[in-house]
Amino acid sequence: MPIVNSIVSWVMKQRIHQIELFIKYPCEVQDDWLKKLIESGRFSEWGRVHDYAGISNISDYRNRVPIQDYESLKPWINRLRAGEQRLLWNTETKWFAKSSGTTSDKSKFIPVTEESLEECHFKGGKDLLSIYCNNHPDTGLFNGKLLSLGGSHEAGSYDNDTFYGDLSAILIQNLPLWVQLFRTPDISIALMGEWESKIEQIALTTINEDVTNISGVPSWTLVLLNRILEITGKNNISEVWPNLELFAHGAVSFDPYRKQFNDLIPNPRMNYYETYNASEGFFGIQDRHGSDEMLLMLDYGIFYEFIPMEEIESENPKVLTLQEVETGRNYAVVISTNGGLWRYKIGDTITFTSKFPFRIRITGRTAHFINAFGEELIVDNAEKAISAAALRTSCVVKDYTACPVYHSGKISGAHEWLIEFESPPESLDLFVSVLDEELKMRNSDYEAKRHKNMVLGMPIVRSLGSGTFYAWMKSREKLGGQHKVPRLSNNRAIVESILSSVNQFQSI
Repeated sequence: MPIVNSIVSWVMKQRIHQIELFIKYPCEVQDDWLKKLIESGRFSEWGRVHDYAGISNISDYRNRVPIQDYESLKPWINRLRAGEQRLLWNTETKWFAKSSGTTSDKSKFIPVTEESLEECHFKGGKDLLSIYCNNHPDTGLFNGKLLSLGGSHEAGSYDNDTFYGDLSAILIQNLPLWVQLFRTPDISIALMGEWESKIEQIALTTINEDVTNISGVPSWTLVLLNRILEITGKNNISEVWPNLELFAHGAVSFDPYRKQFNDLIPNPRMNYYETYNASEGFFGIQDRHGSDEMLLMLDYGIFYEFIPMEEIESENPKVLTLQEVETGRNYAVVISTNGGLWRYKIGDTITFTSKFPFRIRITGRTAHFINAFGEELIVDNAEKAISAAALRTSCVVKDYTACPVYHSGKISGAHEWLIEFESPPESLDLFVSVLDEELKMRNSDYEAKRHKNMVLGMPIVRSLGSGTFYAWMKSREKLGGQHKVPRLSNNRAIVESILSSVNQFQSI
């Protein structure tokens, strides 16, 4: 109803003056949040162990709490999952966001408190709508429904009331009633665990809704949109949802998918807004139409620190506050949150495109990776999978690199592996199959994306001739012990360069 749309849009825009406040006073807002976090955290076991009661400034905080990662926090998180409470935060923790694993685990479980849900994740979702309504005063967003393509959750493995699942599923499960009135599909479908059935049910139950906005990961959203066209027989999504005007996307780079979305949704009123929302927190929102930057959100119960990437391997890296960063440099992000994460390296790297206001771009991970479809494949996963596949197929891998192959129409994406064998397998097909199995065993996000080839197809492995990598490295003047073949890349530049060099050599 137009009157409802007008009222909700007006309410949403009232938040803008608060956003303008932290834009104007960013460092002061961050200092206040550090004090609030320390004050709340001192009543937890972690706070007592690290003497939070004696912290009066950031120097005290840094002296008492070293930089953390998942491995260092895992014993505390395991105790939380087993039912102990008030370990990392001063209130109960019942939810855990499951995401891709660390070097030793298939999955990791990030604690989600009521405070982090309300003051961070939900606040971020509302702020996206506030910013959008402010930028588009003629929006009809609330005349129709929000379609959110989320994950699933399940009870914890311990005999208690803890639950774990994709962050999106946790958010859907806990959404306030007023949001539920504006969303589709029914929550029972939205939280289904089997992806093929979920996609089918979402398609069937939403084609007759007036969907005005979608949120999700681009790769999965493409699968859904293509299935909707198959069911309806329509030429494009605008014929199904003529009032669709917003796709809020995140998790992976949108650039490889942009043309496909433009082809599927040929609506000049269609808008694409990026968000930076992870299991650990909601960090950024694209606040300007058509921009490729995001505003760093500073009043979500998160205190930020930044490690220059040239310091990341240092035993005692230099750690900067917001006021100390520079534009154009790569930083690893460190956060302290109302979810009980203290000086925690999230593994992402960003660069600041501006200061006052602080706007950012995501530049990657602190290690080589592939995350073209939300699979978050890291080098450790790849190394162990390659070694296991070589052992199981009685071959020897000399060198390799891998990158994504993006969707083409309705064909799934894939990972392309260039491998130089010292001793090749008797069957390359068997090697590919085993490699795929081993990757699934080591990375739950890869396993999910490979489900029935819906987003990721089987790996594509190209066996290269002896000396290929050596010749390529030599051509780039990269011979020597300090230079290594990049194992994983999130774009195709390295693989295309190697294939080009192979073709040039063969043509001589």
